[in-house]
Amino acid sequence: MKSVSPIQHAPRAVCILLSLLLAVSPLSFATVAAQTPVSATETRTQIAAAPQSGFRLERTPVAGGAELLTIFANLDGLSAGESRAPDVPLVSVLRDTMGDADPENDRLRYLWMLTYTKPTFTQRLAAAIPFLYNRAGNKRRAVGEGSPPPIIDLSSTEREVWNKIFWSALQNVLLDAYGFPLKASTRAYRRNVSDHRKAHIVRALAVLSLYEATEGGTPLFTRTEMQDIQARLMLTEKTLGGIVDDIYLQHVYQKETTLTRDVRGHNWELLRQHAEADSLYFEPLEMPDGSATHALLWVARPDLVRNRGRKFEGRFLNIKNPWRDDRLLNWQGYAETRYFDAENRAVEPGTPGAREVQLIPLALYGLDHPKIPILLVDFRDGRNPKKREMSRRVLEDLTRTVLSLSRFGDLPYFLSRSVYDFVTGRRGMDLNQPSRLRAYSQLKLLLSLNATLAPVLRDQIAHSLERVSLNPLENDLRVEAQVARDQYASLMEYARRPDGLASRLDKDRRAEMVPLKHGRTQQTLLRLASVASFGLYTHREKASPEMTARMELQRRLDYHERFLREAARSPRVEVDWNIEDVRRSLRFIAENGAAASGRMASVVARIFGRTNDEEARAICLNGLYRINNETAKKELLGIYNDQQVETRWRNVSAEYLRMAVRENQTIAPADAKTILSVVGQ
Repeated sequence: MKSVSPIQHAPRAVCILLSLLLAVSPLSFATVAAQTPVSATETRTQIAAAPQSGFRLERTPVAGGAELLTIFANLDGLSAGESRAPDVPLVSVLRDTMGDADPENDRLRYLWMLTYTKPTFTQRLAAAIPFLYNRAGNKRRAVGEGSPPPIIDLSSTEREVWNKIFWSALQNVLLDAYGFPLKASTRAYRRNVSDHRKAHIVRALAVLSLYEATEGGTPLFTRTEMQDIQARLMLTEKTLGGIVDDIYLQHVYQKETTLTRDVRGHNWELLRQHAEADSLYFEPLEMPDGSATHALLWVARPDLVRNRGRKFEGRFLNIKNPWRDDRLLNWQGYAETRYFDAENRAVEPGTPGAREVQLIPLALYGLDHPKIPILLVDFRDGRNPKKREMSRRVLEDLTRTVLSLSRFGDLPYFLSRSVYDFVTGRRGMDLNQPSRLRAYSQLKLLLSLNATLAPVLRDQIAHSLERVSLNPLENDLRVEAQVARDQYASLMEYARRPDGLASRLDKDRRAEMVPLKHGRTQQTLLRLASVASFGLYTHREKASPEMTARMELQRRLDYHERFLREAARSPRVEVDWNIEDVRRSLRFIAENGAAASGRMASVVARIFGRTNDEEARAICLNGLYRINNETAKKELLGIYNDQQVETRWRNVSAEYLRMAVRENQTIAPADAKTILSVVGQ
């Protein structure tokens, strides 16, 4: 492990630049070691990543026209001594390819975070105990349980929204009415189950981000697919996130990624400045892609004597004054020896003129937490982070479960809680802050991936970290690695069975056919029936070659519509996009106008208004003529009535409108009258 230098000697401008850009610090931990490729099998194709990435992707064909893509990682942080830990499968994604190599009709189905498993009976029982904020043992193995639970259904995220609404209504209307015991236990159980899933979603996001940043060779995920998956995972924290349209996923991904980068940079600089003011040592901990998600604070043993009795500004650090702590003077715990030159720069041992300094770890913080760097490990007081984490949970459980108070139903409580939240947030107090769940989950992954931490320090951090968890459903690091291997084996077995993943894929496709045969009202009623039956009933269409062809065509139309909607955001399409790709998508929609929707017609009309390309404009008008619905003809009439459009294009629009009237195409009655009076037959 590389040394850290006293940050009071670091140039302020350089530190600020590093914090804003999240650049790789030369004082931080090294990246994960290279991954040794594993030989391919007959049914499994491996795409090896770059030598230093620590990740690899494995592809497994699934009967029925699909494939499982699994990301493996070197969890060298869990290896013993110098031996290399074997690859551990972490994330699997099912891609429905319809049995061909054309990406236009692909659909992402399920995502498994393979450390996410069904809890044991003991864990479930403990999760339902009110005010129990502690682990309840580990699930040692996950063998013989059938298919592992997917963490998200990427093709049907709106179902999760309906389920949340249904369970919230059931909780408030029915379960809460049966008295405190049932109310408290069901609320506690639902909260723990939700937090358990969120923790693994955070970890899945981190794995996907790391793989995206470090992948090499031939990527099997397109950039759009990778960002869509991450955006869908990000949206799981939003109440209505599951109904966000695919067109906004790229915007969600960019917005959330930028926000995370800003928060991380803010916390980096905040923690660095306060450590500098208190003469402490700041060391970022890096993920394999170089991003610093956590940081350690150290104190030099010689400074304990030099600064004895000195005032300590603990704001944002949330630890006790090290200068008045007799335990540090007689510290018997973990410490590291580093070497510095005459200018207090970190150097290697044996460097001429280097002086030896012993550093003692004080605390470890998460940098991705909103508002402040969040304390995760206090090396002197293991209960300190947990008490702070419990503060918000206890307050919510007391007010909502015991006192039945609500922000929306009790004005005095709303006002007092708002004032309290404002004061604690403004002052940077680590009380009543959002949960450490994100930082906690990321640190567990970092400890697994980072082999440069000293084993004793890593074990001490891992042990302390488990104390922070409030969730009885959580397992520890080493157990999760074995659980992931067990669940991967179960998933592979499930994929090979005729009545397994292939059968599930067929059912999902038949459910996907429902919108092709039923209108929105009928779809809503069918969805309500599914939710009301707790998922026991799901309407599916009968598969046939005709329905399968319609489904595949609809997927292709959705693919081209999404591309055009993204292109239509540009002020001038041919400047920001490859105009030939735009023409190709326009041609496909025009050729399949009978199946195109009104939304597609609006997109085609926007493309017409944002391009000067002659061929693209001609295809747009032809497409609006071929799309047989009211929206398409309204857009065509709008182009004709727009005096700013060149006369020749308006004449082409008029001719198409005349042809549509003669062919009795679908036109709104009011628009039909206008066409007859203005354009004529």
